[in-house]
Amino acid sequence: MTEEIEVEVVYALPEVQTLLKLKVPAGTTATQAVERSGIMGQYPEIDLEKNKIGVFGKLVKGDTGLRQNDRVEIYRALIADPKEVRRKRAEEGKVMKKGGGDLPT
Repeated sequence: MTEEIEVEVVYALPEVQTLLKLKVPAGTTATQAVERSGIMGQYPEIDLEKNKIGVFGKLVKGDTGLRQNDRVEIYRALIADPKEVRRKRAEEGKVMKKGGGDLPT
């Protein structure tokens, strides 16, 4: 009999997070766990050719083998580039600080 391990498959949208727990044979890959979970039936926008996946916040390839209690995370495409957002915030902060007045004496 093949040994089984327990893993989780997670997908999050801004308004809802889905976490599915399942038992899979030892040696199952991240992609196989996502496919076995059935989560792509609930969220047809998931495309494993486009969506990146990770285990506990670390990007992995689909053929990465899983271990007991691993959490496979399916990542959505970013709406905004985080570097660009930080740059804009920094610019706004600099503008706000200019002419901020004298320091109290």
